[in-house]
Amino acid sequence: MCSSALVFSVVTSFTGVLCCFLLPQPVYPCIRLNNRPIIGILAQENQKSDPHPQGISYIAASYVKHLEAAGARVVPVRINRTEDEYEKLFNSINGLLLPGGEVDIERSQFARAAKIFYDLAIKANDESDYFPIWGTCLGFEQLTLLTSGKNILTVTKTEGVALPLTFTQAAKESRLFKTFPKDLLQALSTENITANYHDWSLSLQNYTNNNKLQSFYKILSTNTDGHTEFISTMEAYKYPFYAVQWHPERNAFEWVQKTGMVHSPSAVKASFYTADFFVNEARRNFHHFATKTEEEDALIYNYCPAFKGQDVAFLQKYYFD
Repeated sequence: MCSSALVFSVVTSFTGVLCCFLLPQPVYPCIRLNNRPIIGILAQENQKSDPHPQGISYIAASYVKHLEAAGARVVPVRINRTEDEYEKLFNSINGLLLPGGEVDIERSQFARAAKIFYDLAIKANDESDYFPIWGTCLGFEQLTLLTSGKNILTVTKTEGVALPLTFTQAAKESRLFKTFPKDLLQALSTENITANYHDWSLSLQNYTNNNKLQSFYKILSTNTDGHTEFISTMEAYKYPFYAVQWHPERNAFEWVQKTGMVHSPSAVKASFYTADFFVNEARRNFHHFATKTEEEDALIYNYCPAFKGQDVAFLQKYYFD
């Protein structure tokens, strides 16, 4: 090799090594990823306030869009199915989202299905089969019951209000928030951009008094209705389980003229980063359908969302028999 070629080779090699240190690294640089994630969203019984249901259960389309915008496909997890059917579906999807809603977290079919998937996820993760769960609002409340074994929620005045998050010390190094941009974390802590539409909350006092919850979840943020301090964001210590009492999906995809609904740039950015985080968690799972036909038959694309109007809580809904 001539001397000029040798110099070029050394410089090129050194530059390549240097770039490895200077360029931003991926979130999971040493982890094999599934870049075709499919996430299940659990359906629930129709709301009493829905005047024209087109099935026995529904999923708000905003949750579907929320996940699709971050690069996932969605499968509806329908209620009233057998445990065997749920287990087969569990082994075909890469994560589960428990959405907001109004059903009973102890006696509904939503609660029954959530428990089956929760138990399967605990078992899978204990066997090094990474399976994430995300709970929003009702889903948050459902997870507290599934972990603690009882309903310890408290009534709060938090229906239709946007709030800033009060971050705990644990938030900075949490899996959920540690990759969020600093400007977004600042906005989340100072601006009224987290949408709250719940009558029930997990108070800080009840969390503190429950050993099962304390040992399972770390608190990432709290809020108050002026009287009761409640937990607004948490993640499990050992498992890839995440729960928010607020609604990140509504900022980008729900448009009802209602207090607490915020569409500012920071609010929409928060919506994207939460979805992006959870979809990245689902990429760490490699469950799959047995055949391409089974996968295609299960996807949400087989259903058409119904437009419910701009003056209701959910702009569009998917209905299921």
